[in-house]
Amino acid sequence: MQTSNIAGFLKKNTMVIALVLVVIIFSVSTGGKILLPQNINNLISQNGYVFVLATGMLLCILTGGNIDLSVGSVVCFTMGIGALILKAGAPTLVAVLAMLAVGLCVGMFQGYWIAWVSVPPFIATLAGMYAFRGLSNVILGGYSIGVNNETFLKVFGGGADCYIPDFLHGSGLNLTCMAAGIIAAALVIIMTLRSHSIRKKLGVGSTNMTGDMVRLVIICALILWITYKLAQYKGIPSVLVWIALVLLVYGYITKNTAIGRYFYAVGGNEKATRLSGVNTKLVYFRAYANMGLLAGFAGVLAVARASHAEPTYGVGYEMDAIAACFIGGASAYGGVGKITGVIIGATLMGVINQGMSIMGISANYQSAVKGLVLLVAVLVDVLSKKENA
Repeated sequence: MQTSNIAGFLKKNTMVIALVLVVIIFSVSTGGKILLPQNINNLISQNGYVFVLATGMLLCILTGGNIDLSVGSVVCFTMGIGALILKAGAPTLVAVLAMLAVGLCVGMFQGYWIAWVSVPPFIATLAGMYAFRGLSNVILGGYSIGVNNETFLKVFGGGADCYIPDFLHGSGLNLTCMAAGIIAAALVIIMTLRSHSIRKKLGVGSTNMTGDMVRLVIICALILWITYKLAQYKGIPSVLVWIALVLLVYGYITKNTAIGRYFYAVGGNEKATRLSGVNTKLVYFRAYANMGLLAGFAGVLAVARASHAEPTYGVGYEMDAIAACFIGGASAYGGVGKITGVIIGATLMGVINQGMSIMGISANYQSAVKGLVLLVAVLVDVLSKKENA
C-alpha cells in the first residue's frame, strides 16, 4: 500500500519534480546565478505573457486538444492598437479597455467560425495568425511606436520602477513582499485543508493526507523562498500581481463553476455532454472568446514590458503557451489539465530559457531543448492513456 501511494504521488507530481531537478541542474551549471534575486525577478517579468496566454490556451485544449495558433499575432495587433492610442494622448484606462475589447472581439470572431460554422480550430486560427500579423504591420506602418505614458508603464510592469511599494519600510529587505508571501502560503494551507476535508466528507477523490501534506510543504516552501528572493531585490513586480489575478480568477472558474466544468466535459466526451443538455457550441465559443480576451491582456503586459510596439512582436508566443500547457500536464486529447499545471509548465519553460541564456547557449539549441521537453511531456500523456486503455 505504501509503495502504491509513493508511486501515485510521483506520477501525480512528475512535472513538479522535473521542475525542481531542472532548477538544481541550472543552479549548478550557472554557479548559482540563476537563483540570484534579480534573475528570479527577470524570470517572472519576461514570461508574464506566457502565464496569461497559457491560461487561455488551456481552455481551448480542454475542449478536445484544440489550440489557437493566432494568439501571437493577436498580441502584436493589440500592442499596436494600444501604442497608437497612448501616443494620441489617451488615458491609460482607455488604452487598456480598447486592447481588451479588440482581443475579445477577435476571439469571438474566431469562436463563431469554430463553434457554429464548424471550421476546424487549426484552420480558423491559422487564418487568424496570418491575417492579424498582416493587420499589425498595416496599423504600425512597418515601424516601431514607442510608449511614454508613465502611469501605463508603472502599472503594467514596464521600466525599472514598476514594483509594489514597501509599505512596511523594511531595512535591506522588502517586508511588504515577505508579508505577501506569508499570506499567500497561509491561503494555500487553508484551501488545501478545506479541499481535503470536503473530499473526505463526500468520499470522493484522493483522501491521502500524507501526499497532500508533502505537496503542501513543497508549495509553501517555494512561495516563501520566491518572495524572500524578490524581497532582497525590489519586491513584488507589478506584472506578478496581474499574473496572479489572472491565474486566480481562471483557477476558480475552471474548478468551482459549472461553466468551467463544461470545458472538461466537452473534452472528455462531447457527444455525452451534448446529450445531457449542455450547449457544446457555446462552450467552444467561450473558450476562444476567453483566449482572445487574454491575448489582449497579454498585449497590455507585453507593450508595457517593451515600452514600444513593432510588427515583429509576438512571433512564437502561441508555441510558448501551447508548450506550457502540455508540459504542465494538459492532455493532448482534451478533458485534462489544471491552472496549477500551467504555472508549472510556464515556469519550467522560463527556467530553461533563462538557464541556457546565462550559460551562453544559442537560441537555436534553446529551441531544440524546449522541443524535446515538449515531446517528452506529450509522450508521458500518450503512454499513460495506453496504460489505462
